[in-house]
Amino acid sequence: MSTVHLIKLCVGAEQVEDLAAWQRNPRALGPDGLPRHVTRMWPKRATEILNGGSLYWVFKGVVLARQSILRLDEVSGGDGIIRCGIVLAPEIIRTAAAPKRPFQGWRYLQPKDAPPDLPQARAGDDRLPPELDAALADLGLR
Repeated sequence: MSTVHLIKLCVGAEQVEDLAAWQRNPRALGPDGLPRHVTRMWPKRATEILNGGSLYWVFKGVVLARQSILRLDEVSGGDGIIRCGIVLAPEIIRTAAAPKRPFQGWRYLQPKDAPPDLPQARAGDDRLPPELDAALADLGLR
C-alpha cells in the first residue's frame, strides 16, 4: 500500500516555534491530549495517509516542518456537522526549507515531493527569514 502526505498553511504562525506554542494550548489538543487539526473536509485517501503519512506545515510560503499523522477522528461541532480531526504526533520534525505557493485548505503531497527532514544536529537551524531560506533552497545551498 502506498503512502501520501498532507500539506497545509500554518495560518497565524511565522515560525515553527509559533506552531509548537499553539500546540501546547489546551484548545489545540484532542481529548487524549494529542495535538490535532480540525478541518471541514475528510480526506478521500485516508488509508494512504494512515500508512505513514505526515502533515507538512507551510510558514510564510516555505515548508519548514512536519508532524506524523496518527489517526483521523470524527469531530462533531456545536452545529452538528461532522469534521475531520487530524490527530498528530506531538513531535514537530523540522524539514529542509522548500518554497510553496499559497493555497487554501490542505492538499495531498506525494512522498517524492516532500522535503527531507533536517538532521537532528540542525533541528534549530531555521533562524533565517523564511524567504531567504527558500531562496537558498532554490539555489541548492540548503
